[in-house]
Amino acid sequence: MDLAWIGVVILAVWNSSGFNTLLYLSGLQTVPDELYEVAKIDGAGKWDQFKHITFPLIAPFFTINIVISMRGFLMVFDHIMALTQGGPGRATESITLLIYNGGFMGGEFAYQTANAVVFLIVVLTISLFQIKVLQKREVDY
Repeated sequence: MDLAWIGVVILAVWNSSGFNTLLYLSGLQTVPDELYEVAKIDGAGKWDQFKHITFPLIAPFFTINIVISMRGFLMVFDHIMALTQGGPGRATESITLLIYNGGFMGGEFAYQTANAVVFLIVVLTISLFQIKVLQKREVDY
């Protein structure tokens, strides 16, 4: 059983956790304190405050974070090159590493350029779909 991919996943999560934390903290600072005060007066508990005030108001930050993170994880290249270079065997090879190896190491420039264009279209499609679906849950204040 090959477990080399676990190291790549741990590195990717560790690498993105700082940006994610910063993004969510900045989102939390945009929520006005007055809304919490009114909710307390109305008798709302902590869970109700989070469910009805905090989460809906920071939903745009979730949207942008999910889209950026998904794009980053689909296009992972540097983590794999630094840790395993696609090995052992091809256990940790990603699409971007396959395009790199085929294009620069294998001399398949035109074929890998076509693969890169198709991959770009796939990533754009996934990102636009995520934005469309996730923006439905956003609210304006």
